[in-house]
Amino acid sequence: MFNKISKPATPTPSSPRPAAPAIPPLPDMPAAPRPGAAPAATTPGRGLSTLSSDLAFEGNITGAGDLQIDGQIKGDVRVGRLIVGETGAVEGNVQADYIEVRGRIVGGVQGKQIKLVATAYVEGDITAEQLSIDVGAFFQGRVAQGQRQAPAPAPVAPVAPQPTPAPAAEAKADVVALKPNA
Repeated sequence: MFNKISKPATPTPSSPRPAAPAIPPLPDMPAAPRPGAAPAATTPGRGLSTLSSDLAFEGNITGAGDLQIDGQIKGDVRVGRLIVGETGAVEGNVQADYIEVRGRIVGGVQGKQIKLVATAYVEGDITAEQLSIDVGAFFQGRVAQGQRQAPAPAPVAPVAPQPTPAPAAEAKADVVALKPNA
């Protein structure tokens, strides 16, 4: 009924082990495909690009995809999702839907979700809908909570004015004459 295996199964060499820990996806983003799995349909412009620690870049970066910065950038960064690694540094304004800072940013930071981990150094103003600052992170600047766009209120039909009684008529009805008893 049951089969007994005499020795434990060994992993097959066809399943490679990842060299570095993968960055967990956001709840609203699909998980990255696993090696050896069937390719899934991906959203255009949503691949993770990395600027390695030995790169220095001068100029603005824009795009809709995901970017991890481990090197040095002098200029503004505007992407869909941004991770500034522990060795990463940005001198300029940063804007993304999700921003995780482990390294250094000197400039304004604007996004929907911003997380400063313990190794973060941020010098500049932050505008965010959600902000998380871990113990040990350095932050100098001002914080403004961004407003989510509220749905537009339904149009209200104008109300026709109701006729009001004349004040003189009301006064006459309320007057009561009292006479003393003799």
